[in-house]
Amino acid sequence: MLNREGKPVVGIITGSPSDLPVVLKAREVLDDLDVPCDIRVLSAHRTPVETVRYVEQAREAGIEVLIACAGMAAHLAGVVAAHTTLPVIGVPLASGALQGVDALLSTVQMPPGIPVATVAIDGSKNAAFMAARILAGTHPELRERLQAQLDASKGRYDSPDMSTPSQADKRG
Repeated sequence: MLNREGKPVVGIITGSPSDLPVVLKAREVLDDLDVPCDIRVLSAHRTPVETVRYVEQAREAGIEVLIACAGMAAHLAGVVAAHTTLPVIGVPLASGALQGVDALLSTVQMPPGIPVATVAIDGSKNAAFMAARILAGTHPELRERLQAQLDASKGRYDSPDMSTPSQADKRG
């Protein structure tokens, strides 16, 4: 069962409290899908011992997927992936002079054997959806919720020929 007494199955780590507005969007997605998660502010640079301790204890605590969110040099996802065999999803955050491009490159360029699945800059929602899809491989009830969400999102495009209303009016 996915929700083991409310224990989190997704661990979300962010490098700074200032990142929380973007990071909380991942929790909203996971809450909508009834996937319990945990959010921690842990830094690869400022709290390295605590970060490694959390990651090394994550599996025992019931975590099945980790999401690591960081801006600028963005070493967090790589540090996380170096200390676990759990799937790690990196979210580069827009900050600093390069507005996240440096974070994107730092997150996606991992050495062989230290994989980090990487989403777009500020892509915490997609990180949550990716975590849910990973979990859905072993949790059929989540797979059903994901399919329902996907079907509902497709319902927004209700025109069979995908015409925009303005195009349809011109044909009329």
